[in-house]
Amino acid sequence: MKVVKTFPRLPKRQRESHKGDYGRILIVAGSRGMSGAARLAAEGALRSGAGLVTVATPKSQQPILARKTACPMTYPLPETKEGSLSLKALPEILKLINNSQFNVIALGPGLSQNPQTVKLVLSLVPIIKVPTVIDADGLNALSKDVNILKKVKVPVILTPHPGEMNRLIGSKVQSFKSSRVKIAVDFAKRYKVIIALKGYQTVVTDGNKVYINKTGNPGMATGGSGDVLTGVIAGLLAQRVKSEILTPFQAAQLGVYIHGLAGDLAAKDKGEISLIATDILEYLPVALKRVSG
Repeated sequence: MKVVKTFPRLPKRQRESHKGDYGRILIVAGSRGMSGAARLAAEGALRSGAGLVTVATPKSQQPILARKTACPMTYPLPETKEGSLSLKALPEILKLINNSQFNVIALGPGLSQNPQTVKLVLSLVPIIKVPTVIDADGLNALSKDVNILKKVKVPVILTPHPGEMNRLIGSKVQSFKSSRVKIAVDFAKRYKVIIALKGYQTVVTDGNKVYINKTGNPGMATGGSGDVLTGVIAGLLAQRVKSEILTPFQAAQLGVYIHGLAGDLAAKDKGEISLIATDILEYLPVALKRVSG
């Protein structure tokens, strides 16, 4: 196991470039009462440099999301009577991916644990053909059949908090602080994925390399912080796919570093107690300037 202590930097953009050069991301997110999670992920991706972001969300939530944020595009999908994504959304998602040339998918923020939505996630993950970031309810769905990950042929980055990690490994242990690196490494190696195990000193690993993040603070323990991280990693990953700037491991590594740094900058000005997820979004540009060429 190789411990990585440095992180990559983003190069300056070429003057002759356009939005398509910086990646096209599809974010499958949101449900009734959880449209904010989709918004945070979308704005995290855009603030991290993605060229185009589309949020696919339940049709009842699409107009709500469109009013909340101007920069991402939105796409309405079939929904359950509870306002979450229906299994009938699967062919539309696949059609959307094929027709719109997305090169990264982010899956999970605010999806809910509705049984139909869980089936949708479990049906979608094995057939995705572009690199994917999975978080939140995407992870909760995977915990129902984690072996599905063995069928995936593209890079997958999972961003669980400790509770989600416990569900993925089928553990009821309340705390695994002393073994968190080993748990993350073993899981990443077994399922050939990249894990960003969130928390104090987030662990990023692909099963061979390990990076322990040093940025971040307790003020970031607030609703929506993880949704922003999903977007940040997806945004960096999308640029990597287009221009080969970053490997998937580096996208996850740099993503958690930038996310934590933005949180530190926000806490310095606003304090840890008052920190909210939109503060992290606000300080992403300053954090990114520090890691750009």
